[in-house]
Amino acid sequence: MTVMVPTARPTAPAGDRLLAAVALALSLAVSRWPLRRQIATVRLLRGLPFARRDRLDALYTAVLSVSPSWWPGRIACMEISLATVIATALTGHQARWVLGARFLPDAAHAWAEVPEGAVGRDIGDAVDRPWMPVLAVP
Repeated sequence: MTVMVPTARPTAPAGDRLLAAVALALSLAVSRWPLRRQIATVRLLRGLPFARRDRLDALYTAVLSVSPSWWPGRIACMEISLATVIATALTGHQARWVLGARFLPDAAHAWAEVPEGAVGRDIGDAVDRPWMPVLAVP
C-alpha cells in the first residue's frame, strides 16, 4: 500500500518565481502541441550559451515552487522540465530538454540538463535503474 505524505514546497526568490510562472504558463500552452512541434520550438534555442548548473537548479526549484496543486490538467516531469528550459531561455541561456526511458518496469521521464549536470533526472527511484537519454534537444 502506498501512503502519500505531503512534502514542503520548495521556495525561491521572487524574481525567479515570476520568471518560472511565465515559463510554466508557456510550457502548459506548448504541451498541447504535437511533440514534433515542441521539439522544433526548443531547437530554436540552440544558439544561446549554456546556463550554469547552479542557475539551472535555481530555476528548476522556482518552477516547482510555482506549480499549482489545483491545476486540473497534467503538470508532470515533461511540463516541469520544459518550463525549466523555457525559464533558462528567458534569462538568455540554454539548457537541453532530455526525454529518456528505462526498463523493468518500462517508464519514461523528462529532465533538463547542461554540460555540468542535470536537474529533475534522479527522482529517488533511479538508483538501481538509471534513466537512459533517448532524445536531447537542442
